[in-house]
Amino acid sequence: MRARTMPLLAAICVLLCALVPGLAFAQDRPTHIAAELVAEGPAIPGKPLTLAIRFDPEPGWHGYWKNPGDAGYGMELDWDLPAGWTAGEPQYPVPTKLVIGGLMNHVYKGPYAVLVDVAVAPASEARASAPVAVDAQWLACTDEICVPEQARLTLDPAKASPGRTFDTWRAAIPALLDQPARFAVRSGRLTIAIPIPASMAVGRPHVFVGERDLVEYAGIQTFSTDGDLLIAELPLAREAVVPDEIGGILAFGDGDGVRFAAHEGPVPAGSAPLRQAGGQESIAPLWLLLLGALAGGLLLNVMPCVFPILSLKALSLARAGESDAKARAEGLAYSAGVILATVMLGVLLLALRSAGEMVGWAFQLQEPAVVVGLLVLATAITANLAGLYELPALSITRGGEPASAFATGLLAAFVATPCTGPFMAAAMGAALLLPAIEAIVLFAALGLGLALPFLLLGFVPPLRRMLPRPGPWMDRFRRWMALPMGLTALALVWLCWRLGGDAFALLALALAAASVAVLLFVGRRQRAGRPVGGTALAMLALLVAGSVLALSRIDTGAPGADSGLEGEFIAARPFSETRLAAARAGGKPVFVWFTADWCLTCKVNERVAIEREATKAAFEKAGVVALVGDWTRRDPEITRFLSRHGAAGVPLYLWYAPGAQAEVLPQVLAADDLVRLAGASSTAREAGRAPWRAETR
Repeated sequence: MRARTMPLLAAICVLLCALVPGLAFAQDRPTHIAAELVAEGPAIPGKPLTLAIRFDPEPGWHGYWKNPGDAGYGMELDWDLPAGWTAGEPQYPVPTKLVIGGLMNHVYKGPYAVLVDVAVAPASEARASAPVAVDAQWLACTDEICVPEQARLTLDPAKASPGRTFDTWRAAIPALLDQPARFAVRSGRLTIAIPIPASMAVGRPHVFVGERDLVEYAGIQTFSTDGDLLIAELPLAREAVVPDEIGGILAFGDGDGVRFAAHEGPVPAGSAPLRQAGGQESIAPLWLLLLGALAGGLLLNVMPCVFPILSLKALSLARAGESDAKARAEGLAYSAGVILATVMLGVLLLALRSAGEMVGWAFQLQEPAVVVGLLVLATAITANLAGLYELPALSITRGGEPASAFATGLLAAFVATPCTGPFMAAAMGAALLLPAIEAIVLFAALGLGLALPFLLLGFVPPLRRMLPRPGPWMDRFRRWMALPMGLTALALVWLCWRLGGDAFALLALALAAASVAVLLFVGRRQRAGRPVGGTALAMLALLVAGSVLALSRIDTGAPGADSGLEGEFIAARPFSETRLAAARAGGKPVFVWFTADWCLTCKVNERVAIEREATKAAFEKAGVVALVGDWTRRDPEITRFLSRHGAAGVPLYLWYAPGAQAEVLPQVLAADDLVRLAGASSTAREAGRAPWRAETR
């Protein structure tokens, strides 16, 4: 045995001896990022001295900030200084973001310098001309490969001379704010209040946090203002340990920024949203947003959530062929009503958000009193269509007056805008971040898109000639259209139950029935040729006053449906950011959807693509975790989450593959969209690999 071992050991020794020169050569090989140690000037005993480590990456290579982000590692320095000398913390310029495969890195792609202040010992302790050295290690990477590099950098301070280059390097170092920042943790997010004057332009802000593994680097950052405070919200990393102090850089873009140091303390809720960063680098140009709002409004005419008002528009369009003058007048009046309604809803939305309220698009349908008002209005429209009474302000098919078309436009916009559709989502999400004037223009463009078909019919005679000629059929059609409007009223009764429970729904139903009784009384007097007089108005006033008093005493604090929110097939848990973080930490695919009982688009998607046996089977096979956010009632946490993803309302569908950031799915789901995503996850799991992790590293 020993005879065989000795030759083997000898061979190993020979091999090691052969490798030693190669190892030594590897240590001396040229680096992809050249480094040099430079002093600002000659060392003066007892005076501070600034040193710079200058890095010059080769084309296509980059270095890293002290916190490299999702991958890589920062620079390490081991100083060899004369006795009594002390090196301070390295000072870095503002890094840039580099996202590869969903992972964000904090890098430097061009030449840069890291400054280090050194305290020089008095002359009695050490000579100022003593040599200075540092063993530096850093990582050099391209978008595909990384190479660890190191070098021993030396200089003789006595031979250094002041240069203008140091002024450039020092100007690139972000200044430290003279006032401390504060931070707090809310709903799984790190909220930082940074003292920045309100008059200061912050460009495209992004927060680079110095502490590692504290935040999700590629997560969406949102910014708002509160006076002279800039409020930044960043998603916490999984299992993050929050320290007592946080430091970092607030970057403004183009290499500008400031350093901050934050301690735990009270952080106000920002009242004025600034912009969305992170997942979406910038807001689209205004002209593109205007086109999106216009197209979104146009598509609302065929979206399922607009079906309750299609009967009203069909009758108005049929009557548009009476004369060119009437058609144009009604087209303009209808368009004015639609645009006015969307603009007023937008102004109210912006005002509420400026006051600190966390509301989004279709916020009006989250208020029980508004839903009751819509119920009464839908009941009155149903009675009008059924011929129970006539009222000029609500006469949709008779009279041909512009006032009627204007009222129809107001109603159409108010009922048609609960849901967001394709193109519209990005525009409405941006409207919450843009200046008020630009946001109002977007809301007006949405209204114009919604009114555009009717407006074209009013001004383009060939289109009007394609419509059926007016005749007795219109009265019969009008009565048939009372059916879908009545179904809309019943849906609003169900929504009242969802919002406030049994007692609230019964009271709302009784109010609707009482309204029908009053309107029936009005209709009988009209058919008898007798003036309605003040009797009916008094009855309506008493009815409204009594209803307001009764509704105010009903507890709407608990919804009428089970809070478990489990569907017919998919077992989904209620959404919270804590549950989402825990689900993603489990390494399984996660599907999150946000819905509301008043959003017909949401309900159609759930029936077509979500609540299906095929989807359930695919989810169970892939181990998908499902979370559902119910936005039927106002929920600040859901509103904040929607805003961070650039959505002003529902529906919103997110798919989280293991180890990847959210994929935003279309707002109109195809039947097999979720089955396909779950199938891909199942195939990857059966193959024993995680393709999302492999692709992002």
